[in-house]
Amino acid sequence: MAMEIERKFLLPEFPQQLVQEGKLTVHSRQRIEQTYLAIDGPQELRVRKIEDLASGEVHYTHTFKNGLGISREEIEYEISQGLYEQMIRAVRAVPLIKERITGEWNGVTVEIDIYDQLKLSVVEVEFHSLEEAQSFEAPDWFGQDVSEEKQYSNKTVWKELQKTDL
Repeated sequence: MAMEIERKFLLPEFPQQLVQEGKLTVHSRQRIEQTYLAIDGPQELRVRKIEDLASGEVHYTHTFKNGLGISREEIEYEISQGLYEQMIRAVRAVPLIKERITGEWNGVTVEIDIYDQLKLSVVEVEFHSLEEAQSFEAPDWFGQDVSEEKQYSNKTVWKELQKTDL
């Protein structure tokens, strides 16, 4: 099972100035709809519909994660559109929708998530080791480190979204 090691920061505003100055290079933009099929403590099962905004290409994934904090076990694989749609119909939930902007800043790959249904933007960085994650010094534009704050996890945000009347 692969390990996902990442840190997450509240993004106060999109760093447009860095893009204009060429300090942040945007590689891709995706529209992601994600729905959780099951959540039990540190374990979660989710599906995603991912659309590349440049090409219009769509693919679907199924993911199992286990753990809390910045280091978690993760298994992710592609599934068919038909299987995705069956699972979505079975749970009848409101998907969490976000735009993901993947880019490179100072030699580091960053993923900026801008959520549609709530006022929230985050920037995430994945690492190869726990040591690398812990020694990473984030720039000021990243905002507050919320890597260990449960209320900013996607599954917590998604659960709250299910309580709203959209």
